[in-house]
Amino acid sequence: MATMSSTSARSFAIPTQWRSRIGYLALLAVLAYLVVLPMIQLQSLAFADGARGYRSQYTRYDIAETIRTTIALALGSLVIAMVLGTLLAFAASRLPPRLSFLRIVPILPIVMPAVANIVGWAFLLSPGPGYLNVLLRELPWWSSSDTGPIDVYTVPWIIILTGFGLTSFVYLFVSAGMQNINAEHLEAAQISGSSTVGVFFRVVLPLLRPSLIYGGGIALLLGLGQFTGPLLLGQNNGVKVLTTEIYRRVSESPSDFAAAAAAGSPLVLFGLALVLVQKVLLGNQTRFVTHGGKAFAATTRRSTWAAATLVIYALFALVIPLVGLVIVSLTPYWSGSLSLDLLTLDNFRTLASTASIVESVLTSVSTSLIAVAICVPIGYVMATLLVRGRRFRVLALIADFITALPLGIPAVIFGVGFLLTYTEPPLILYGTRTVIVLVYIVLMLPFATRMQMTALLSLGNTYTEASATSGAGPLVTNLRIMLPLMRPTILSAVALMFILLTHEFAASLLVRASTTQVMGTLLFDLWQNGSYPLVAAMALLMTAVTTVGVSAAMLVGGRNVLSNL
Repeated sequence: MATMSSTSARSFAIPTQWRSRIGYLALLAVLAYLVVLPMIQLQSLAFADGARGYRSQYTRYDIAETIRTTIALALGSLVIAMVLGTLLAFAASRLPPRLSFLRIVPILPIVMPAVANIVGWAFLLSPGPGYLNVLLRELPWWSSSDTGPIDVYTVPWIIILTGFGLTSFVYLFVSAGMQNINAEHLEAAQISGSSTVGVFFRVVLPLLRPSLIYGGGIALLLGLGQFTGPLLLGQNNGVKVLTTEIYRRVSESPSDFAAAAAAGSPLVLFGLALVLVQKVLLGNQTRFVTHGGKAFAATTRRSTWAAATLVIYALFALVIPLVGLVIVSLTPYWSGSLSLDLLTLDNFRTLASTASIVESVLTSVSTSLIAVAICVPIGYVMATLLVRGRRFRVLALIADFITALPLGIPAVIFGVGFLLTYTEPPLILYGTRTVIVLVYIVLMLPFATRMQMTALLSLGNTYTEASATSGAGPLVTNLRIMLPLMRPTILSAVALMFILLTHEFAASLLVRASTTQVMGTLLFDLWQNGSYPLVAAMALLMTAVTTVGVSAAMLVGGRNVLSNL
């Protein structure tokens, strides 16, 4: 009888392959609900009533200029970010060992929120009271002028500042690719007679192809969906891009979700096309596995130019805008003149004593941590499916599409989609922290997946095959072998996602309520109200919160967490 019972239990047991397939299907269904459903609802609304949303948006007299400005912003910032990011990564690889600590310099601007960086430059380069403009007007060339010579509220300067902001992301991908290159490849090329320049162009750049494609693609998508710079700086001169049009359509009274969805359609289509192009260009990514006994060899030569390049970039990307914020935060009002007698800490005391500001900090930190805690394991499962899931090709294709979709769609569009989806049954979540966490998970899904996938690709199949040969199952292999090997990457992903989420502005601006604010949305309200000294103090507070979070990650994972981003 016991034998029959045991036989019956075995006959009803689900095979391991089917258990994995069911688990992947369940997770993909949840992710599809979060990622795809809001987009479908938006497009359905845009095509409703005979495509009324499209007629409303694309019959405007200024739509052509808006599209041209959007394209110029995306391409201009891409060129700046790719050139600077690649140059900085190469300079970092040429640093001698005693200056290796400078490799972290191009990453540091990420710690400063984009909204704070933009505000800092506005305080410095506004045509009238901007502090740098005041200094420039002391020169004989511009001494007769009352304004300028630089106007930060113009399209060229919005492009320049956006490009500077995206440079760190390109640097992350390119420098990581350089560090993963096996030194044996370089030694073989040098033994064959290739010069340093020849090795770089014939060996390093081809092996960097995934990093360049991912980094360039992400920079282009972020530039295309840029929202902070055009919103904060473009209002003065009427500069419009598609993302600010989306926000304007939703924030006007009454809200026009159909027109907002129509405005975002070109961005969605182009983003999806770019993601597909990335896949085609990368092809078989196992060709780029370079994990071996030796890493990228550091140079022992003097590289003064490399150190100078990194320091100059940090000066313009981080130090100068921080100086602008500090000056304004210590004054009772923003003007072109500065007196030591006016310096005060009253703005910081106001921040500490204002309940809504303290609550915004708590909301930002808590929602970011919860979203990161959920995103990391989801990203690992998706990365494993994409890299190892040869038996689940259809599921892997679906997972690739779902996890890549948020890369191709600007955050402001997801904000509109979540606002539309979760203000009506069956889930009414508007005004709660839950909806902020959900939109954060969606926005971070590509980063959690791609960073861990890159690490899995660089490790190759050697470790998993050796573990399987020793009789270990997939769970044991992941827990005891793969996760320890990937610990630096995972901690770096945690740090990057925490940074991005505590800075998040575009989607939060749409799903927030007056009683549920995060730091970025509250800063925007202060900017709109003209409370510039409080804006500067709030921007510094955001930077401080992010710095504390990254420091905690470095305390747990070591000081190389940032350099492993």
